[in-house]
Amino acid sequence: MVILSEWLAAQLDKESAEPAYRQLLQLMQQAILTGRLAPGTKLPSSRTLAGDLGVARNTVLHVYDQLSAEGYVISTTGSGTYVADTRPDSAAVSTATPATAPAADDDDDASSASPRGDMSMRGQRLIDEAGVSARQWGAFMPGVPDVAEFPARTWSRLQARLWKSANHGLLTYAPGGGYRPLRRALSDYLRVARSVRCTPDQIIITTGIHQSIDLAVRLLADHGDTAWVEEPCYWGARSVLQSSGLKLAPIPVDDEGLNPREQDLRDPPRIALVTPSHQYPLGMVMSLARRRTLLEYARQHKVWIIEDDYDSEFRYGSRPLASLQGLDESDRVIYVGSLGKLLFPGLRIGYMVVPERLAATFRTGVAELYREGQLMQQAVLAEFIMDGYLTTHVRRMRTLYGERRQLLIDAVTRHFGDSLPVMGDEAGLHFVLGLPDHADDRAIAAAAYDAGVIVRPLAAYYSVRQDRKGLLTGYACVPHEEIAPAFATLAQVIEEHAFANPKKLRRAG
Repeated sequence: MVILSEWLAAQLDKESAEPAYRQLLQLMQQAILTGRLAPGTKLPSSRTLAGDLGVARNTVLHVYDQLSAEGYVISTTGSGTYVADTRPDSAAVSTATPATAPAADDDDDASSASPRGDMSMRGQRLIDEAGVSARQWGAFMPGVPDVAEFPARTWSRLQARLWKSANHGLLTYAPGGGYRPLRRALSDYLRVARSVRCTPDQIIITTGIHQSIDLAVRLLADHGDTAWVEEPCYWGARSVLQSSGLKLAPIPVDDEGLNPREQDLRDPPRIALVTPSHQYPLGMVMSLARRRTLLEYARQHKVWIIEDDYDSEFRYGSRPLASLQGLDESDRVIYVGSLGKLLFPGLRIGYMVVPERLAATFRTGVAELYREGQLMQQAVLAEFIMDGYLTTHVRRMRTLYGERRQLLIDAVTRHFGDSLPVMGDEAGLHFVLGLPDHADDRAIAAAAYDAGVIVRPLAAYYSVRQDRKGLLTGYACVPHEEIAPAFATLAQVIEEHAFANPKKLRRAG
């Protein structure tokens, strides 16, 4: 016992801000786990240990009580306190088949890369192919709205009014499918703005596109089923599908959208994920003929179509296009959307429109898998939509983004004339700035990032063969006055990496 007291006294730091109780508890836990205090060892009385350490007896009593509560020691009235036997059950450990161990001289990298390392195979693939960026704001981050223009005072006033009413029902879990007034408001909005045919009961509130796709796949597809994805396509949706155990079949797109080949049609998928109103990332619109063909193919082969209708409200020079779901007569389309691009990304409220016969199933599924909440936010959003603020905000931002889009196109023209094409600029929050075929768009994006400008390489959206080189260039979150100087920086990077003689290409600006 003297040895234990001496060891503890040497370890305790009475000048530390950490309380003596916390230090003593951690030291004794360490001694038991490392075997310094063997199972069955009797601990000194609280009075003796307190005297040896020069601490209050209550401090030691609290430590002993906590050790007992956590199973480190066993206390017996009249007998004392003994170290419990917490060693792993050797029989249980030896029964399990051990993972393949690396050679003794293998380094940490080799161990982590083994099949039985920390990561699962699908987890490692997800991380290796991740497209997320450390920075989510600034020139020319694609897909990000200008949150500085959001009517925060209006939102705050609506929220304060709801909090003042003290409706306790808004502080619990959301009912399956979400806040009904919001579903009713969205159903009215989508019918008018996107020609979506739906009732409030068909709308399921989610946290965004990723969760909507994940829920649809979990309920409608099995591990190993095939999913069509556009080539190129949004990396985030591709990651969700792959992580769900689906086999991805990349389908090329052309100027009319998804263009399945004969060999693709011979093997019908279970899921087809499409962006028909504004293909992501290239921006083309799926033609009416292709839409009707896809819907008929889905009807004949029982294919579920997930229509991702991202930021289609922002269309410049023409009215927003009608949804694919509005043409569906066979109830094969799952329509998904998000309010993040319209309002602010941190809102994390999305929605899906499902066929009537699946509505109850999806309401149960979303509640069972995710235990939805955010009812207060959903209630504020419902008021925001019903009072007309959403329509007003979208109309104002469409004008603002249209101006910024034109300023950026003008900057491209000043620096490169017509030598670099601008693709997919008719709608959305970004366009693709084409590059020469020999250019390395990944290297250019990395160099631009180092120079303080964010663009995404088109290569990141291809899964098989990249047939176009380019940069996704966003303009929505860039103030008017920052567009020209930021693009001048990007232009210099492009010239240095993509052209052998940049001075001949560069135009006076």
